[in-house]
Amino acid sequence: MVPRTPLRPAVPPGPVLVQGLYRFRVAQFRQMIDEGTIAEDERVELVEGLVVSRPRRSRPCITAGNKGLRLLWRMIPPGWHVARDVPILASDWSRPEPDLAVIRGVVDDYEDREATGDEIALVAEISESNLAADRMDMARVYALAGIPVYWIINLVDGQVEVYSDPRRDGYQSHQVLTRGHDLPVVLDGVESAWIAVTDLLP
Repeated sequence: MVPRTPLRPAVPPGPVLVQGLYRFRVAQFRQMIDEGTIAEDERVELVEGLVVSRPRRSRPCITAGNKGLRLLWRMIPPGWHVARDVPILASDWSRPEPDLAVIRGVVDDYEDREATGDEIALVAEISESNLAADRMDMARVYALAGIPVYWIINLVDGQVEVYSDPRRDGYQSHQVLTRGHDLPVVLDGVESAWIAVTDLLP
């Protein structure tokens, strides 16, 4: 009897097959969503041309996301807004959905389009099972987009990793802040507020 739900492949592709993977542009990815090939509520994003599954959130991840959203909304000045799990346009090949993003303007400015790197001051990923990918792959994607500051709210080690000074080959500055430290919220190169690391962790 044929199962109603298609089974996932049993093993990941090998290195030879990976080299031949077809990569999608953002325009193609959007078209697949518009046509219903990819459902709006599927937890996938486009990263460097590949359709990537987003991990399911644990309770600590949900808690950290709620805390970060609340704190940032309280602290950012007028002229900025905070988005959670909203797609951004990082390049022609990447349309990630950061857990948190501080974006120029108001929500209505982006009703019909994604924010681009030059409109974003800060992105944050709340990281648990996907820590290695957030440190390597997502850091490269966000740096290439020119996003000035990237936070990894690291639930594994109980710390916040701050990446700044983006270049084409990645972020040039990396700082680790633990409980007891304060984290600056930098907008347009100016420290606009400070958040205690403890307040971002569950």
